[in-house]
Amino acid sequence: MRAVDLIERKRDGCELTTEEILFFIQGYAEDRIPDYQTAAWAMAVLLRGMTVRETIDLTMAMVASGETLSLRRLGPVVVDKHSTGGVGDKTTLVVGPLVAEAGLPVAKMSGRGLGYSGGTLDKLESIPGFRVDLSPEAFYNIIAEHGMAVVSQTADLAPADGKLYALRDVTGTVPSLPLIASSIMSKKIAGGADAIVLDVKVGRGAFMETVTQARELAQRMIDIGHGVQRRVTAVLADMNQPLGLAIGNSLEIIEAIETLRGNGPKDLREHCLTLAAEMLLLGQKADTPEAAREHLGELLDTGRALERFRRWVAAQSGDPDIVNDIMRLPQAPVQHLVAAPRSGHIARLDARTCGLAAVTLGAGREVKDAPIDPSVGIVLHAKVGDPVEAGEPLLTIHARTQEEAQAAGRRLLAGYGWSDTAVQPEPLIHEILREDS
Repeated sequence: MRAVDLIERKRDGCELTTEEILFFIQGYAEDRIPDYQTAAWAMAVLLRGMTVRETIDLTMAMVASGETLSLRRLGPVVVDKHSTGGVGDKTTLVVGPLVAEAGLPVAKMSGRGLGYSGGTLDKLESIPGFRVDLSPEAFYNIIAEHGMAVVSQTADLAPADGKLYALRDVTGTVPSLPLIASSIMSKKIAGGADAIVLDVKVGRGAFMETVTQARELAQRMIDIGHGVQRRVTAVLADMNQPLGLAIGNSLEIIEAIETLRGNGPKDLREHCLTLAAEMLLLGQKADTPEAAREHLGELLDTGRALERFRRWVAAQSGDPDIVNDIMRLPQAPVQHLVAAPRSGHIARLDARTCGLAAVTLGAGREVKDAPIDPSVGIVLHAKVGDPVEAGEPLLTIHARTQEEAQAAGRRLLAGYGWSDTAVQPEPLIHEILREDS
């Protein structure tokens, strides 16, 4: 069997066998198949797709490329969540402490940014001292003591996915449904979670731009999960405009802290409560979504979830004093205010434009393994549906230089649309796919 033959077969639209998929993934994990051939194969998958059976086989081949964790000692149910990516998506930073404080262990293996979509690990590493490269035993111990942990993939857990994840980011193959589904689910299965809530973004700032595409991706991941006895729920959430107001690593940490204080943006709070409630339902910590949301809202408003966040950060060697002093987080030297060019209602705030602007500022990667500047990014002052007067603050750009800030400002303004009459934004949550629905 040769890698080039499998590239050609997939290029020509053929269905690969279980053995062929296992051969290719094992070969890539063991460095017998190089990046350039894997990039060609990934592009063929992007263009030709995979059947459900192929996607399940791909997922399990990546799981089989390394070790798997068992978290049964932590309790009868360990819950995880995963977002398919978005702009301004800092939900893990809020949802994890919330669910842990509600008494449900959260074990999360997370990733770095892909394209214009920010990565949870990059955000966490903007906290001074925070460690994401924990051993499986340290991962387990922190969850046992503090209720949650978020780590990077080790070399031993789904290593084939770790390599392919980074390669996709710089080869134009991120938006492939089978590659997204298998990447997400291989990490979840290898990481040992019993129940998984999938936060599937849909819109201009997501890899799935329509509800139909997002539903297809969600169903593919639910099928994978059910095939290996995991309970799975999928939330289809809007990503036509950024989530919350902050875009950029340390800026999103600050917004997450404010949300845990009960003061965050309304859309971010609502989104986090929805995800956390679904996790409690899967973990049998609540009987109804309404009961779950009521309990979770209390944990936010009383500061208990924020205290859980503080203890978790300290447990992973981060500086817990950022909770009271955000100046301990990285600060960009330039803060450039962009004023509204006209009066009216914001009718469009293109999430992809915002994400790409953040990447050019240094908040994301344009090439594999490129460093990230944790201090830079964008803070929005108004969103779709909000009325704005000409000259009022529209957004603030946090940048390394004035020139970079001004260039980003011009790019961002092109992502706005305006209306003289009132505008309704897209629904925040489009659909929830549960096991019993």
